[in-house]
Amino acid sequence: MMHIISLGAGVQSTTMALMAAHGEITPMPECAIFSDTGWEPKKVYEHLRWISSPNVLPFPTYIVSTGNLREDLIHQSVNSTGQRFASVPWFIKNKDGSAGLGRRQCTAEYKILPLSRKLRALLGYQPRQRIPVDSVELWMGISTDEIMRMRPAREPWKKHRWPLIEQRMSRSDCLLWLERHGYPVPAKSSCIGCPFHSDAHWRDMKLNSPDEFADAVEVDRAIRKGPRTMHGAQYMHDSLKPLDEVDLRNAGDRGQLDLFNNECEGMCGV
Repeated sequence: MMHIISLGAGVQSTTMALMAAHGEITPMPECAIFSDTGWEPKKVYEHLRWISSPNVLPFPTYIVSTGNLREDLIHQSVNSTGQRFASVPWFIKNKDGSAGLGRRQCTAEYKILPLSRKLRALLGYQPRQRIPVDSVELWMGISTDEIMRMRPAREPWKKHRWPLIEQRMSRSDCLLWLERHGYPVPAKSSCIGCPFHSDAHWRDMKLNSPDEFADAVEVDRAIRKGPRTMHGAQYMHDSLKPLDEVDLRNAGDRGQLDLFNNECEGMCGV
């Protein structure tokens, strides 16, 4: 059985990979695999270059992709099955005034599919060729505060493992581990225009990464054009407003006391 890390390049999966490098999670994995949507923030790619560089991990990191999600959104290209490309769960204002949510296929198309293809290649099997049961143990970077995200593998040749759950580590524990060992804290790994971003995340992007926010605004405008608008208008923000028109001020901006630390946890990159 091969032991392979699913690397999202966020806090949890980075901690898991480095713990394996330190021998705190065994056995030593054969490799780590990062599925690149082509639309991650600059800081994520910088962190990915660091962790995949020599002398950081004692095993290779492979970067795989099925295309650039941003470009596919702009150009409305087709997906790998020959149908309309994998949809993102945009917020929809239907023509009757009701609200809806689009289908979420982007994770399967741009994250899971390229990972599975690489696993097959590493095992030496062709597409659709039968693979023996439990040929791969895929390590998932899910912490105790995300336990609801645990899912068994769909294919019998894959077996999911959650080392951080075994270690009873939360995201905060991961941050403490990185700090104790002098490692940099990764940025949140998620697509620039993910509709699951919180207002706090959008606000931080607008203030500290204006180029990336402008990029999200451009795509937000684009998704309201073309044939996909026949059933209603699509929006990146759950307010059903154009992203550049959303009020992203927090309590402090309004002169109020903010009693909560609203940190975006995300549901895709780990």
